[in-house]
Amino acid sequence: MSFETVLTKALDLRVPVVAGPLGRGSSAEFLGAMAHSGSFGFTAAAHMPEETVSRELAEISQAANGRFGINLSLVRDRRKWLAAALEAGVSVFSLWQGDVEPYVRVIKDAGGLVFWTIGTPEEAKRAKDIGVDFIVSQGEEAGGHYVGCAPTMSLLPAIVDAANGVPVVAAGGIADGRGLVAALALGACGVWMGTRFVASKESANHPGYKQRIVAARATDLVETELFDPVGQECPHRVIRNSTFSTWEAAGRPASGQRPGEGEQISRFPNGKPLYRYDTAAAWGAMEGDWEASPLYAGTTVGLIHDVKSVAEIVAEIEATAEAALGRIANFRVAR
Repeated sequence: MSFETVLTKALDLRVPVVAGPLGRGSSAEFLGAMAHSGSFGFTAAAHMPEETVSRELAEISQAANGRFGINLSLVRDRRKWLAAALEAGVSVFSLWQGDVEPYVRVIKDAGGLVFWTIGTPEEAKRAKDIGVDFIVSQGEEAGGHYVGCAPTMSLLPAIVDAANGVPVVAAGGIADGRGLVAALALGACGVWMGTRFVASKESANHPGYKQRIVAARATDLVETELFDPVGQECPHRVIRNSTFSTWEAAGRPASGQRPGEGEQISRFPNGKPLYRYDTAAAWGAMEGDWEASPLYAGTTVGLIHDVKSVAEIVAEIEATAEAALGRIANFRVAR
């Protein structure tokens, strides 16, 4: 099935589907698979040490033939990551949290495209004036960290109405073609998915994490601010795990008094310790207690029944979208 929207035209896509950053799951192999499937993916700068950004981006660019974007979470200064990405030839950027305007100016001056993830219509009203190319409307069904103030079905049309013509991509609560068709009907030009692509064969997330997504139901999810540095708390949705359950059983104590705080559960690839309550999700090569790390997942877990290749997932999105459109075409309006 062929889709054509402002998103597919801007990124030269076959389908208006974007994979949000999956932490260390957004590997070169994964982003290459997204590019080859006719869709698009973002890598997360936050998981890249400053000294390895250039090398990691070069590997991704080779695998994806340059067809990928980089996500900058602006809860801290990311100017060095931005400079390294521009030097590496990255031209598509995703921004969220913090003060985005200075970053937008630099990216636009370099000829790049900017996606801005927001959660309120008030923010959407500013997007055109500050030069944003695409708004990502993130509903509160999203997995991982989210900024949405309402569910996707009510937030998305409100943001579309407030966007002053800036095209909007829908995020949160979408895992198949039915969600894509619903988002297009509400005024979006495409969709942004995370949880569905964590459970892909090519993502570099831990196999156990992928299986937890497949096995999970909505009742297994919790909303919390547990896995965030002090002072940078942001709501996030995770699958209940041993760290959360132990903290909950202890009466949900504040930071500094949480059970197991300061306990090392693994190490990052560069040798830096990974502690309980850190924000990093489990990656494929992670040793130690991977289950104790945050298992980010959205409310779409009930729609994910197996781990498939990116090509299979994208093909399934196309097939379910076509079927949904077929059902709609059969409706008749009584007069």
